[in-house]
Amino acid sequence: MNTIRREIAACMTDLTESNHVLTSHFTFPDDFVGFQGHFPARKILPGVCQIQCVRFMLERWSTRTVALKEIVGAKYFAPIVPSEQVTCTCKEVRDTSEIFVLKAVLTKGEQKISEIKLKVRFVENNAEQ
Repeated sequence: MNTIRREIAACMTDLTESNHVLTSHFTFPDDFVGFQGHFPARKILPGVCQIQCVRFMLERWSTRTVALKEIVGAKYFAPIVPSEQVTCTCKEVRDTSEIFVLKAVLTKGEQKISEIKLKVRFVENNAEQ
């Protein structure tokens, strides 16, 4: 999991926050580890990597570890392929130690790629998740 986290970190740019909304951009190169084995003839970013993008954004913003408690829902509408810039917007972000529901949307330009709804909780680094 640390390899994925490092590689996602390298793909993320310009994290911003405004009114409980986080926004960042990701561009995944052809050799991104998440593409390995997921349709070698036509690389597609797996949904689990999209969920990890959301988690990484939260951790970067809060400087705390994010415990994923539940994937409430995930809908995927279009694939993400190498070198495409994707915008991830996380809504209803809270700075709390309580479990909260977070809604994320990934887009390419005006095209919706996925909608993800997660139950998460911030924990202090090195604390049990």
